[in-house]
Parts: sequence; C-alpha cells; structure tokens
Amino acid sequence: MFRGVALVFLGACSFGVLSTFVKLAYKDGFNLGEVTGTQVFFGLIILWTIVLLRKLLSSKADNTSFKEALKLVAMGTSTGLVSIFYYKCVQAVPASIAILLLMQFTWMSLLLDSIIKRKLPSLLQIATVVLVLFGTALAGRLFSGTIPDFELSGIVYGLLAAFSYTLFLMVNGSAGNHLHPATKSALILTGACILIFTIFPPVFLVNGALFDGLFKWGILLALFGTVIPPLFYAYGIPKVGLGLSAILSAAELPVAVLMSSLVLNEEVWAVQWLGVALILAAILLSNLNSLRKQKNSPPKVVAA
Repeated sequence: MFRGVALVFLGACSFGVLSTFVKLAYKDGFNLGEVTGTQVFFGLIILWTIVLLRKLLSSKADNTSFKEALKLVAMGTSTGLVSIFYYKCVQAVPASIAILLLMQFTWMSLLLDSIIKRKLPSLLQIATVVLVLFGTALAGRLFSGTIPDFELSGIVYGLLAAFSYTLFLMVNGSAGNHLHPATKSALILTGACILIFTIFPPVFLVNGALFDGLFKWGILLALFGTVIPPLFYAYGIPKVGLGLSAILSAAELPVAVLMSSLVLNEEVWAVQWLGVALILAAILLSNLNSLRKQKNSPPKVVAA
C-alpha cells in the first residue's frame, strides 16, 4: 500500500515540475515546436526501449490486435494536443497560472460526463465545480485588485489544454487495459508524436539545436512528462484505488506553484495558496464516495 501511495504521489510531482522546465527551456531560446518535439521524441525512444527489453527478458508478451493498437495511437493525439496547448499557455502566462488553467479539467470532466450520460450532476458534483472555480479565481488574484499581467490568449490555450486532457481521460480506459503500462504508454505516445511532428516538423534533429542545450530539456521533459508519470500511475493506482489516487494526483498543483515560486521567482501571494487549497478540497470532496467504497472493499492488485 505504501509503495502504491508513494508511486502515485511521485508521478503527480513529476507532472508538477513540467511547467517550470518548459519556462526555463523557453528562457534558453527554444520554441514551442522544439520543446514539445524533443519531449515526445525522447519519450518515445525510452518507452519503446523498455518495451523491447521487456520482450527480450520476459516470457510475458503483450497480445493486441492491429485495430486496438491503432486505437491507442489515435488516442495519443489528445495527449499531443495537451502538450501543444499547455506549453503554448506556459509561453503566455506565469507557470503558477498555467497549472491552474490545466486543473479546470476537474469540472470539465464532470460536465462532459453529465452530457454524455444525459444526467444532471449531483449536488456534490455541483459543489465541486463551485469550489474549483472559486479557488481558481482566488489563485488567479481576480479579487485582489492586482491581476498578474499576462496575455489573454494564454487563458484560451490553458482551457484548451484542460479540455484536451478531459477528452483523453474519457477515452483512456476504453482500450489497451490488458497491456503492460510501458506498451500502452508507448502506443499512445506514438500518436502524440505523429501529431506534433505533423504540426512542428522535427527540424531540431538536423539544425544543431540538440547540441546547443535542447538535448538536456528534451530528456528532462521526456522523463518527467511521458515516462515516469504513466508508469508510476499504472503500478500505483491499482494498489491504492481510484479515489485515493485522484487525491494524491492533485499534488501536481501545489508542486507546480511551489516550483514557479522557488525556481522561476514568480510572485505567489497568500491568497493564491488559499485558492490552491480550495481546489485541493474540491478534489477531495469529489472523491469522498470512492474513498468510502475503498474502505469497504480492498483494492484489487493488477499484476504487471
């Protein structure tokens, strides 16, 4: 149990440092195409290497049809859109604000689920949405009279990133659940790579940018964005359950805000931390039922 909790928590923290790394990469002079391109490129190499080594060293083989593999690759386009929109958002707004915009997937998921099921949200779900929106308003200093100076387009890109992430969450459980985490992640990332390289041709492979410092950022972003989180989540979530995992995953938010303050020297007010606390409370509130069910029935452990 402790190992599962630690893995989910570390996976969330891994996601939380991404916006800071992206800001630093931009500061070094690299653009959106280079940042997103190197992340998926190196992530793809690492994940497929893990898949190949596992195939060579283990007798267990992943059996999947071409149709299912193609479905996972197609699903990966949504993660590609998350990277593009989120990193574009990070260009235009402070990292501490960008992560708040991404966290709007919490209420978007509830809304989309209600639309698909044609069922009105419960009072608990409505309370969750209200807390998330109010917490975002506080964290964005909307009531302080001194709203941070940033481009309006950054808000749009941040919300598009949140919506893309919502779509990914909705379809992620529909295919490949029997596959090893590395195999499923590699197939999904292949789709993301195809999308990103279609929009931003990988000229960084030939223009010398990798040797001018991009290699370092590509490796860091690949490890913390495309390798560690999916693998840690895949091993940890079955051991601790979805309810507790959702709460632990919220660690991404305070980690991102803390990193933006300590590393990027962005100004983070006490009222912003209050907003972060409200969003975390909303996530806890939305998962109370799952936690109660978890206490009554022990979580199933899925073998890797």
